[in-house]
Amino acid sequence: MQTQFPSNLQTIWQAIAEHISAQVSKDTYQRWFKAVTMTVADENEITLTVPNNIYQLWIESNYFALLQSSVASVLGGPRIIHFATATETPAAPSQKSNGGHREAEEMKDDEPASDEESPIELPRINKAAEAQARSHAANATHAQALAGGMNPRNTFSTFVVGANNQFAHAAALAVSQSPARTYNPLFIYGGVGLGKTHLMQAIGQHVAQRGPSTKVMYLSSEKFTNEFIDAIQNNSLVKFRKRYRQADLLLIDDIQFFSGKERSQEEFFHTFNTLFDGHKQIVLSSDRPPAEIANLEQRLVSRFEWGLTAELQPPDIETRLAILRKKAESLSIKLESSVLEFIAQRVRSNVRRLEGALMRVASFASLSGNGTIGTDAVEHLLKDILHEESRRTITIDLIQRKVAEHFDVRVADMTSKRRPQNIAFPRQIAMYLARELTKSSLAEIGEGFGGRDHGTVLHAHRLVQEKMRNEEKIRQTVSFLESHLNR
Repeated sequence: MQTQFPSNLQTIWQAIAEHISAQVSKDTYQRWFKAVTMTVADENEITLTVPNNIYQLWIESNYFALLQSSVASVLGGPRIIHFATATETPAAPSQKSNGGHREAEEMKDDEPASDEESPIELPRINKAAEAQARSHAANATHAQALAGGMNPRNTFSTFVVGANNQFAHAAALAVSQSPARTYNPLFIYGGVGLGKTHLMQAIGQHVAQRGPSTKVMYLSSEKFTNEFIDAIQNNSLVKFRKRYRQADLLLIDDIQFFSGKERSQEEFFHTFNTLFDGHKQIVLSSDRPPAEIANLEQRLVSRFEWGLTAELQPPDIETRLAILRKKAESLSIKLESSVLEFIAQRVRSNVRRLEGALMRVASFASLSGNGTIGTDAVEHLLKDILHEESRRTITIDLIQRKVAEHFDVRVADMTSKRRPQNIAFPRQIAMYLARELTKSSLAEIGEGFGGRDHGTVLHAHRLVQEKMRNEEKIRQTVSFLESHLNR
């Protein structure tokens, strides 16, 4: 039964927009969604018109999942979402090979619609979307990406390869070309905003494109846990297990959130075994290597290490500059080389922040109507980002790594239950530093050290304080570690 929805495009978009505005800030809605209009809506796809391609890239990069869920909620099911810019020539949606009808007469690329033909001007879908609509295989891949919560922009062709990620990229590409025949599982780890999700979704979309009938499942470990809990509550465990254990490719993002969730770990353990034994590909991502994930069962750690583990590191300046140039090209905005070089030199921590800085500069240049912008203006525009970049964020993970390195123990010993003196005291020093140098609560620190309680953290803090007062060597050691972490 087809979903009935109003024929008035404005009414449809108003309902979708209300759904979006309830889930974002007023400023976000006013800035990125208020100027959006809908020009096409049928049973298979919709086309949204935006002022320029900066809006398209920003919405796709940051709010695509929200947009997709809002469309599905209002229209009763997912749609393929196309974007058009207000400066493009009108065109109707492409005809579907499955018999979908056209809402308007086909127009030539160089022949805009007249005012008499339509009460509203229908901007032409951009060339990339138009080419995609012509290809049934590409449409199938696109639809599967939307259904799976993947961003269609996260492909291998849009991933900038550098020395920091070359190995992980090569491994991901090999897996996408020969699932379950090369590295299984593939475990990708690295800090926030370095491209883990991009690579995982690139694998998923590449595999889906090569075999449209392939069952690709992409989700976060948090979603897996939530669906598992719902299945228990609704007596639908059989359906839940069938869904994931019949996948041809399972991609689980942020696997570290399984930490401490014993029932979810148990369920995923059996899912992993079923897929692995059935020669199905598994790809996992985390912010740290398997052995360093606190409160993760050893049998899972062992399985995660069966295949290949690949690390993503922060990009060097050459890679950062390449990323900026590629993004600037996709935005169709020309920025001075000096501006791109300035951003690349000053924003170093991760790709996500780097692209966010570029988006802000590009938006300012576009919305102000000023084609040129100097480095002084850029520095003022990005002052909050540059301030964050100048401050080194000290985390529990960073403290554990530095302390472990100094005392020549494993990082995994920071979270283990082992208590020999050569491990226990360095761990206590790390707890002391975590309380002194981070904003984490006692409970959060305890959780970061293998699920210990706040009393253990307090005891460690007092013990180290006492030893620092009585033993000069320990005071010097702690001071050295503290100054090193604050550099």
